Amino acid sequence: MPRPSRSTLLGRGLPALAVPALALALVGGLAACGSSDDQAVATPASSSGGSFPVSITNKFGTTEVEEAPQRVVTVGFNDLDFVLALGVQPVGTRANLGYDATQRPWAPQQKTKDLPTVGEAEIDLEKVAALKPDLIVGVYSFIDQQTYDQLSKIAPTLAQTDAYADGATPWQEQTLLTGRALGREAQAEEVVSDVEADFTKAKADHPEFAGKTVAVDYNGVAGSDHFLMGADDLRSQFFTALGFTVPEVSTAVSNEQLDLLDSDVLIGGGYGPTDAVATSPLFTALPAVQQDRTVYLGAYTDDLMGALGYGSPLALPWLLEKSEAALGEAADGDPATGVTQPTA
Repeated sequence: MPRPSRSTLLGRGLPALAVPALALALVGGLAACGSSDDQAVATPASSSGGSFPVSITNKFGTTEVEEAPQRVVTVGFNDLDFVLALGVQPVGTRANLGYDATQRPWAPQQKTKDLPTVGEAEIDLEKVAALKPDLIVGVYSFIDQQTYDQLSKIAPTLAQTDAYADGATPWQEQTLLTGRALGREAQAEEVVSDVEADFTKAKADHPEFAGKTVAVDYNGVAGSDHFLMGADDLRSQFFTALGFTVPEVSTAVSNEQLDLLDSDVLIGGGYGPTDAVATSPLFTALPAVQQDRTVYLGAYTDDLMGALGYGSPLALPWLLEKSEAALGEAADGDPATGVTQPTA
């Protein structure tokens, strides 16, 4: 599988990633988690009482974890959050593009500023090996067979399964996979249950979300001013979890196709209301804009887009808290209420 280019990542949701799918998109949301060469102290997974050995089938082979990991390295664009959510402090992580993840507000208690990094757009195998990991976590890494094989020679490597397209593993499944590898499966199930409960409550508090269409529009993806995220992209799952509906397939949207963005609620991703892309005559003519049914999440370097790109058990509740009111105002069908745009 060819490795995704920087521009492709930016279109996908990783912080220049900034952009996490078509199958390769990563734009608005994950970013450098530190560059220090000092090694961090790991929190071993054994404290959870998980049983080993553990065998997990992935799309490239089988991850065999013989005993509780003591030194975990994350090589995925958002895997750091999933490991931290389960109470494990890794010894190294992959740096991301475009968003300063060391400052992300949904995990301020975690000591990630000084984590050694093991590459950015590409994984640096030598740096991974130097950290002497006994588990490598890369569910959201977009690695290919060759890279998986190289990583597996260093330590057992957790990759995504073949049940989903590249980069499209739902956050629940990613949490459970990570929990199994760390010996914290029961804790992972609890984390999933807690976050799902947040969304269940939000849906109950906002029955107006049910069945409403939402257009999640990303700027600058695939060389287009507008890119409509579909059900094949992880970032749209935040909205479908609230009861909104999205198109099945992600697609670039030309100026002649802007009516594709005219949904019950329009999400501006990668831009704000005063940016050029949002003030063009064709865009401002959209009923969703004229009737104030648009929610802007800001630039890819901003925390709101960062959280949407991470799509993790730590980021999702924070993003929900920050955007729930604005989404409710946009979806209530009353232009007179207006939308108070969310802020971090």
